Amino acid sequence: MKERAIAEFSRLLDIMGELREKCPWDRKQTSQTLRKLTIEETYELADAIIRDDSDGIKKELGDLMLHVVFYARLGAEKGVFDMGDVLEGINGKLIYRHPHVFGDVSVTGGAREVEENWEHLKMKEQSEYKPVLSGVPSSLPATVKANRIQEKVRGVGFDWDSREQIWDKVTEELNELKEEIIAGRSVDIESELGDLFFSLINAARLYEIDPEAALEKTNRKFIGRFNYLEQQTLAKGLSLREMTLDEMNVIWEEAKQFDIKSPDVTPQTGS
Repeated sequence: MKERAIAEFSRLLDIMGELREKCPWDRKQTSQTLRKLTIEETYELADAIIRDDSDGIKKELGDLMLHVVFYARLGAEKGVFDMGDVLEGINGKLIYRHPHVFGDVSVTGGAREVEENWEHLKMKEQSEYKPVLSGVPSSLPATVKANRIQEKVRGVGFDWDSREQIWDKVTEELNELKEEIIAGRSVDIESELGDLFFSLINAARLYEIDPEAALEKTNRKFIGRFNYLEQQTLAKGLSLREMTLDEMNVIWEEAKQFDIKSPDVTPQTGS
């Protein structure tokens, strides 16, 4: 299996070389033009993971691998780095940051201790001091960024003593939001809503739940149930706009009983 993987990876490098030399589209690409496409491919992989679609994951990993090879080829053409440098860098980093695997360090605290050690070793690698949160990309989606911020500060010990304590914080933020809503201060409502979101994301982290995945699953569940509501309404010759909320809720409860979650359900106009 390892030999096949090496052979196919070598083949991909050769294909990339041919594309850069002979394909007009591939020749004109730069790191900047690829950036948006790479982000899209990453989200497509995340989407396949959410669906637990093995074939989709395999396909999207291939697409992402192409992008990795593409960036390495661009670096080689500029003479700044090549694929060997990329692989050597990640190999060295993994070995250095896993002394409990490749060295003589013992880990007794499980995965959390490994994460804390990772952050400490990462800070040691820096030739000069950098703020703990300097490595959090500013372009990350807000939910992902909040989760990453919380993980980073946990690595240096800034965290709750017990995960149950987070619920007091959630309640506190919810009450502060309610106060601003009653007062009608829109700017402060936005601020307090953000604080509530941040505390809920913190709760997700403490209970080892990916908040982005959890929200996306709820999105898909809602889409599936609403599509069912729409289908049933159309099948009865009715219009959602003309129905009362109570009438819609009857069909919505049916959808919940069927546990309709698929995001690919599309409304159908008849049978």
